[in-house]
Amino acid sequence: MSSEMTSSKPYLIKAFYDWISDNRLTPHVAVDTTVQGVQVPWQFVQDNQIVLNISGGAVGAISFNDQAIELTARFGGKLEYITIPFGSVGAIYAKENGAGSSFPIEHSDIEEEDFTDSLTDVSSEEAEPQKKAEPSTEKKRPNLTVIK
Repeated sequence: MSSEMTSSKPYLIKAFYDWISDNRLTPHVAVDTTVQGVQVPWQFVQDNQIVLNISGGAVGAISFNDQAIELTARFGGKLEYITIPFGSVGAIYAKENGAGSSFPIEHSDIEEEDFTDSLTDVSSEEAEPQKKAEPSTEKKRPNLTVIK
């Protein structure tokens, strides 16, 4: 019998998600987008990080598998498929009071093909096949517009 155990990080993140949600607060995750396997709407990434609201009311579907959090959410009216490997989660916390936990970022040697979509049966009005977003090699700058 091997004495090497699997990472506790996925279990802790799921437990914090449940705890925050059960207390009727809004779970957010801080994601390091330099970790291999991260799939997010890249136009919202700043300084290689993105904070996502993963509450039941903000996402269409959410799944915690062995390697990642997978979810669907709308950004600017467009349905996005998001993959957050557990190694990329730097924190999970309640928006309202900051309760939660921070975690070390873990870069792994797992190939991107090893991340499988478990959300293939998500039903949506716009659930058409989408191309997976690839990070751009050039840094995108935020674009502010004044609305009167």
